[in-house]
Amino acid sequence: MARILSLTLNPALDLTLSLERLTPGQVNRSQAQASHAAGKGLNVAQVLADLGHSLTVSGFLGADNPEAFEALFARRGFVDAFVRVPGETRSNIKLVEADGRITDINGAGPLVDAAAQAELLARLDATAPGHDLVVVAGSLPRGVEPGFLGELLLRLKRLGLKVALDSSGEALRAGLLAAPWMIKPNTDELAELCGRSLDGIEAQRDEAFHLQALGVEQIVISQGADGVNWFGPGLALHAQPPRVRVASTVGAGDSLLAGMVHGLLCGWPAARTLRHATAIAAQAVTQVGVGINDSAQLQQLEGAVVVQALPEQQEVPR
Repeated sequence: MARILSLTLNPALDLTLSLERLTPGQVNRSQAQASHAAGKGLNVAQVLADLGHSLTVSGFLGADNPEAFEALFARRGFVDAFVRVPGETRSNIKLVEADGRITDINGAGPLVDAAAQAELLARLDATAPGHDLVVVAGSLPRGVEPGFLGELLLRLKRLGLKVALDSSGEALRAGLLAAPWMIKPNTDELAELCGRSLDGIEAQRDEAFHLQALGVEQIVISQGADGVNWFGPGLALHAQPPRVRVASTVGAGDSLLAGMVHGLLCGWPAARTLRHATAIAAQAVTQVGVGINDSAQLQQLEGAVVVQALPEQQEVPR
């Protein structure tokens, strides 16, 4: 299997509280709770580890509360290349109601200064060579400007590495200037980027063609229960997942990205790659936390995913 470097610039301790219904302004009692060392890049890394790959993880980590993260790295066998910065890694609270609605309360995280940013770039120059691919996922911490992300991606590309980017807002906009190999926005994130609605297939296809003309090879657009649209060189596919009981949507997009990276690195046919990745994402929403914990369930879900060519498929520019 492959050696993969996964970057999480703004990790978080996720506390998920399950409750029947959230009533603002009142005392609410949870029915269950779970805490996880998380962040989008670390979520992706855990799924990739379950798929058999070797992982190096990096980014910025608060020096005051690293224990949960270091325990995760040890348990998973991750190579730890995180830069420690003063302060605490942020905490995110996920309030999950019985009807599937989720309310997120995301912390701010530590302030990352210029010296720490320079240290990360230097560490990546030494660490990244020898990996087969880099995943860069999540938001930017305080003190880190979008331009830093663009510089980071360009440095990774100059090292000869493929980069899969999953971010949003100005970070995604800056990252696109480096023309990463893959992006995985959801519909809202991509619509914000291009400044127009992308509800229809043709609008998504046009935007994918535009991005591919800029050098982005793979565009994977997640749409929740409406499935996944994938635009790659010469292909435009849709995957429709089966209906499942939703426990939490946290980590579903990260699981999808991990599955796409896995299939492409393994050289699988496009339909198999998309079907498998969509099944991994579908399984993710049935559980709290990330990872492939039930292979039999995953196989059943994969058999129920419907993959088909998008209508009026056209040749995608290379």
